[in-house]
Amino acid sequence: MERRYAPTMRCAPQYLLRHSKAVISENTMRRTFIKTPVTLGVACAIALGVFSATAIAQPRDINEKALLLDTRGAPVMNATGICWHTGYGPMPSWTAGCHADVPAPVAQYVATAAAPVAAPAPIAAAAPAPLPVYEKVAFDANVLFDSNKSVLRPAGRDTLDAFVGKISGLDSQSVMAIGYADRMGTDASNQILSEERVRAVKSYLVGKGVPADRVKTSAWGETRPSTAAAECKDANSPKNVACMQPDRHVSIEISGSRLAK
Repeated sequence: MERRYAPTMRCAPQYLLRHSKAVISENTMRRTFIKTPVTLGVACAIALGVFSATAIAQPRDINEKALLLDTRGAPVMNATGICWHTGYGPMPSWTAGCHADVPAPVAQYVATAAAPVAAPAPIAAAAPAPLPVYEKVAFDANVLFDSNKSVLRPAGRDTLDAFVGKISGLDSQSVMAIGYADRMGTDASNQILSEERVRAVKSYLVGKGVPADRVKTSAWGETRPSTAAAECKDANSPKNVACMQPDRHVSIEISGSRLAK
């Protein structure tokens, strides 16, 4: 678009004076211009001062100062509708009626990112307590007796002590003790002898801390010998007595479960 600029400073006062009828009369200005160049300068200064005061009294956009305005404050345009620009101020980016409306930029709100929250330190889970492990166990012992006797031998007591040590901490229902006798003598006497022998074993176990109600007893006399009849033929002889030693005994058995070591 073609732009035309306002007249030079030498001619601008003449234009302003013609339109400032309210301030200086037209005849006075004509006489002043005719007299001397000094008078013309004074008149120009007065006119510019009045115009400046009028401009200050009416605040305008900074862009409006770059346009040539008439006495009404409207921009002066040529026949084609182009606004006249003065030599003052920056090139206008917007003026009412002369340029397109430029909307003021609106600041965009930018949400502040929240500071990252540190993840809580993982809590070490306590290792579960190991489950108790039980094992099944079974123990037995065999206590020997002298011929026609029910008194414990020293070796028999040692055998029972070892047995008590093994069953310590064992979860069991009961201890089973069974008494036996050899074939020498009558059946009745051998039955009584086997009962006396098993009572001797139970009494010793109870004395070592085994509950009496947990020790179950039984006696078989000579009915279930450990030796065969053909092995021990000489009755009432020292050889035969020694041969039947396995038949004069008390067997002990126990089974249960306990914590594995």
